[in-house]
Amino acid sequence: MDESSNPYLPLLSRTAQGDEEAFADLYRATAGKLYAVSLQMLHRTDWAEDVVQEAFVRIWHNAGEYQSEKGSVLSWMISIARYRALDMLRAAKSRRETGEEHSPTQEDGHSPEVDLYQKRERADIDNCMDHLEGSQRHAIHLAYFLGMTHFEVCHRLASPLGSVKSWIRRGLERLKRCLEA
Repeated sequence: MDESSNPYLPLLSRTAQGDEEAFADLYRATAGKLYAVSLQMLHRTDWAEDVVQEAFVRIWHNAGEYQSEKGSVLSWMISIARYRALDMLRAAKSRRETGEEHSPTQEDGHSPEVDLYQKRERADIDNCMDHLEGSQRHAIHLAYFLGMTHFEVCHRLASPLGSVKSWIRRGLERLKRCLEA
């Protein structure tokens, strides 16, 4: 598998050699994707953040075990995050089944009231997203909801980096104003 089909391979290889700067670059390039996958599976930001953190700890310690013939670096990283998310879901199910969860209002704030608030908040965001220009809405959706990097958004939209960054920045400003109104 060559670098063009596996662009994170050089960073992972350097990470396997203990290069902290390469690991930081790998994190910046891929954390959004791992977070998006985790959040989609878990539907909880706190758990998704924990999964990403734990996945990157495992990636740091196991970078030398990656095998390119089994798939891309990103696929390998996503599988680490997915397995950790599945572990978390199993543990939560086990706690519910054994009655270890002590009340409907947990220390993580997950209660019927919080669920309702989060649904209303999501509806507000969706409503405000509908008021954005098409290019702004599409760029924000790709970057923040699908976890793509700005360069990946550029490629997907066939637009220059400066335009994509402007669309995202202006769109986020409009979203903020809409949500505060």
